[in-house]
Amino acid sequence: MGEMRSEGGAAARRRQRAERAAAARPQAPQPAPAQERKRSNFIAESWAELKKVEWPGQNQVIQGTVVVLIACLVVGTFLYVNDQVWKYVVSKVLLGQ
Repeated sequence: MGEMRSEGGAAARRRQRAERAAAARPQAPQPAPAQERKRSNFIAESWAELKKVEWPGQNQVIQGTVVVLIACLVVGTFLYVNDQVWKYVVSKVLLGQ
């Protein structure tokens, strides 16, 4: 009978250890119903805001693109000229070559 009691106690200890190990494992968070409502509310509000946006027409997009390209050309030219001037200054004046 002593053996049966010790086996029963060992089984109970194993079961307790298994329960503690399961409790220690991180559980995947289940989205709460409130979170689901917040998410669907966010999507609905975002869609409503997107409907209010005044999207540019084709002419506005083309004009904006041309302005950006011209600005890039102007800035690129300025940087190139500035680089050439400073290359000359550094090589002739500072290094004496």
